Amino acid sequence: MTATTPPLAPSITLPAVVIYDGNCNFCVTFVKLLEQWDQGQRFVYVPMQDEATLAQWHITPAACQAGMILLDPAHPQAYVQGSAAAEEITRLLPGGNGLIAAYRNWATLKGLGDATYATLRDHRYAWFGGRSQTYRSPYPAPACGGNCSPITAVSSGPDQPSPSPTSPQPFDDELPPE
Repeated sequence: MTATTPPLAPSITLPAVVIYDGNCNFCVTFVKLLEQWDQGQRFVYVPMQDEATLAQWHITPAACQAGMILLDPAHPQAYVQGSAAAEEITRLLPGGNGLIAAYRNWATLKGLGDATYATLRDHRYAWFGGRSQTYRSPYPAPACGGNCSPITAVSSGPDQPSPSPTSPQPFDDELPPE
């Protein structure tokens, strides 16, 4: 079985926008690593908690619950989310294209990666803790620049969150009642 490539590939406009959970220790550590490697060349960042910036792209806090988002600033009407976003971020790094091509073609490894992402996402606060202040990157994303049309998410794998009492979500008050 061959996984399909998300629609951002192969010609995403750089720098791409990484939307991350700025209150999650694990997520912030990932963003800080990307910042050190990339220094704003390929990626700029917006925390999920920055509702004003996200609203320019018609992204709601509830939409962020399925995981981090990678957005093409020139075409924000489509984005990748969750494990698909992690794959695209890796693909855009030096040497990442071949690595991700091999990963996507190995169905067992891809399935394991998707499941691992979903588990980490759903337990990130219980396992890694939360921050008292939202982390804001020194490489912030600019406003959407007129490309602010409603967007369609594309994900791969089991990227729908499954809230549990042991993994608090940053926007619980905005989620529909169960």
